[in-house]
Parts: sequence; C-alpha cells; structure tokens
Amino acid sequence: MKSVKPALGFPALGVAVLMMALAVSPAPAQVPLTPAQQQDPNDPDGTLVEELVVTARLPGPAWWRVSDGDTTVYVLGAPSVMPKSFGWDRSVLERRLKDANEVILPFNSVKIGVLRAPTTLLRAAQIKGGPVEDDLPEPLRSRFVRAREAAGQPAKRYGYKNELAAAITLVGDYRSKVRLTASDPAKTIGWIAQSMKLKIHKKSYDIGPLLGAAVKTSKSAQRACLQEALDEVEAGPASVRRAAEAWAQGDVRGALNVERGYDRCMVAAPGAVKIDAKMKADQAAAIEQALQKPGHAVAVVQLRPLLSQGGVLDRLRAKGYEIGTPGGDEAD
Repeated sequence: MKSVKPALGFPALGVAVLMMALAVSPAPAQVPLTPAQQQDPNDPDGTLVEELVVTARLPGPAWWRVSDGDTTVYVLGAPSVMPKSFGWDRSVLERRLKDANEVILPFNSVKIGVLRAPTTLLRAAQIKGGPVEDDLPEPLRSRFVRAREAAGQPAKRYGYKNELAAAITLVGDYRSKVRLTASDPAKTIGWIAQSMKLKIHKKSYDIGPLLGAAVKTSKSAQRACLQEALDEVEAGPASVRRAAEAWAQGDVRGALNVERGYDRCMVAAPGAVKIDAKMKADQAAAIEQALQKPGHAVAVVQLRPLLSQGGVLDRLRAKGYEIGTPGGDEAD
C-alpha cells in the first residue's frame, strides 16, 4: 500500500508509541533458560531473562546467536537511543555481514496508509490546541517552560490538548538538541549492508491506530508521561552516554542501565501492549524465516525487546531454537 508523510510533529508521536511499545559474568554459549518471574502486564519489557544478560567476550557490542543446526542468525542488541555519531568497534559486525544471507533491521519505522490518511488527520486535529503550558498547574508549568527552552523551542511548538503528544514532541526536540538519536546503530548498519549489496529486511507500521490510541489515553496517564518526559530533560544526556559507552564495550548490564520512566509510561496508551507484542512476534518471525536458509544472517533488535520475558529471544527459545549468549560467543 502506498503511504503519505504524517503531518508535522506526528512522526515522533508514532515512533515513540511504537517504540515503547522497549549478570555481568560470562555464561556458556548455550544456556538453559529458567522460568522468569511474573511479567508485569503494564511493562512488557520490565522483566529480563537474566541468563541472557551477559557481558561479551568479543570486542565491541554484545551479540547473541539463534541456531537450528545448519543456519545461524547473529543478533546484535541495540540501544533504544544513543549519541549521534557515536563511535564503536565494527570489526565483528563487518565480519558477520560478509556473505550473510540477509540483514534484518529493527522493526520500528512508521507510515500512514493512504486510506487511513483522512482519519489520521482528524485524530491529529483532536489533539491540537493552544500551548499546553497554559493549562498546566505550577510547578509543572515552570518545569515545562524550562524544559522546552532547554530544547530550544517556543511555546507554540507544543500546541496540544493532549499532554502525551506534548511529552513525546518535547522528548524528540530535546534529544535532537543534545544530539541523541533513535536511528543508530541500525541506520549505520543499513548503510553498510547496502554498500555490500546484501538483502535487507525491514518493516514499517501504520501510524493511524497509534494516533487513535494516544487520543484515548487517560488524563492521568498523559500527565504521568509528561512528568517522565520532564524528568528525562532535567536529567540531561549523561546517563544515555554512559549506557552507550557500556554497550560499545559489550557490557550488557551497563547498556541497560538507563532510566526507563518515559518509555515505560508509553504503555498507558490503549492497545499499546498489544502493539508491543506484535512487534516482538514479527521480529522473531523474521529471524525464524532467516533460519530456513542454510548459512548465516544478521539481525539487529533493540536490547530490552530482545532480552525481556516474552521478548524476541524468549519466543524463539520457546520454539526450540538454540540461543547462544555473548559470554560464550567465540565462533563465527
């Protein structure tokens, strides 16, 4: 189906809702996964499969392996956000891209289907309004003003009735201002794979239903997300940089050590948990399909959806595929 670009400001809304909706000692290459604790239905990425959270032995970021005998898919866990132009050791990546059957990139891009465009624009109109700060109580209003000034934006930029929309736009503006990106390392890997003329597998999701869900989010949940967005801006980019440095060194626990309040609150949108589960199922299915062809492939999946209970690796393990961890990762 053809697609049209969303109205200004709303790509960030769709991506953010879509992306919610995200032991340091060595372990053996093949681990028997023990039952995890009960998963929080309101936080699908909150419970990690601890046997998979392992420090890498090879240089650079951590890799996991999914195997079925004659095929291996090497899976790179990627941060959900990292500094722009961040340098990291790509030697293992480049070696594994050589002669790969395909490269599976994260399933986190959005589009608006042509048939849904009028409805999407109507939903967008429902959340447009005057500057959101005019309706905020103190001290929340003052915090918001300081945050949007730190992001270099005027009050009119946040002309929403919906505080969730304002929160998502604010975080997007702030991350751009301090040079944080949700596009890498997948964007860089895509470029490398394209230059090597490798088959690339990626997927986009229709943003329309996500906008509809955001419109229906309760006022209390909207306010919670706005407060979490302000917390992120006030905290600054230092924790993201530390996590990216840990990621680049294969320190999985350190890479996961980022405040999750803003991302976690996104599941408050109606239907968000269902969307999150579909993304994980789609990514697991893409890896499973790659295992049907002898040889090897490369996949990139965000870290928490990769390692969480009910996440991509957990789903593949439940189907009987062998899961290798970074701690025992020596072979190609």
